Amino acid sequence: MEEREQQLREDAAARLFSGRVDFLLSAPQLKFLPDPTVPEIAFCGRSNVGKSSLLNALTGRKAIARASVTPGRTQELNFFEVGEPTQFRLVDMPGYGFAKAPKPVVEKWKKLVRSYLRGRPVLARNLVLIDSRHGVKDVDREMMTMLDEAAVGYRIVLTKTDKIKASDLEKVAGRVADEARKHPAAYPELHLTSSEKGMGIAALRAAVVADALGEGWFAG
Repeated sequence: MEEREQQLREDAAARLFSGRVDFLLSAPQLKFLPDPTVPEIAFCGRSNVGKSSLLNALTGRKAIARASVTPGRTQELNFFEVGEPTQFRLVDMPGYGFAKAPKPVVEKWKKLVRSYLRGRPVLARNLVLIDSRHGVKDVDREMMTMLDEAAVGYRIVLTKTDKIKASDLEKVAGRVADEARKHPAAYPELHLTSSEKGMGIAALRAAVVADALGEGWFAG
């Protein structure tokens, strides 16, 4: 894609997100899900991967998704609506892999997430967040396999890329890309981001809009 065309896409996506972005509801069980009337983009990752910070950066809000000091605190599916009228929703999924969570709680998370992934007709894309300082862990592979089995296409987003040296980041990105090639539902392209520095946020925002509304939306 040409640089100018990409810039236009990013500008259009930024304008959309500069409008209405509102918290809708939290769903601790499937029966509380909102009606499946618009496309949904879901975000998942290990606890403390920077999911809340990324959501805040993408939406241009300071605290639409509150970053908890206690990793693993998000135990529900949190829905946010974008656009007026609503164009699509962002879904903040429960963090996984937090060792201190009681086993029954972890099982409850898994059941909720697995059921949502397999049974949500409007789920357009998932974003799997990987901490660039640590790379892919077994719990990430488990999540990616779950998405493969649910036949839900997903983008892999490396977070906190400002926290490691460029040479180390290149190595981590290479290893993550190798892992992605083993998973049929994973996009081969990685998104390298820093919520704190704003790196990669505009490109990811445009990708989210394209996944939700289709490339044709940018030409409208």
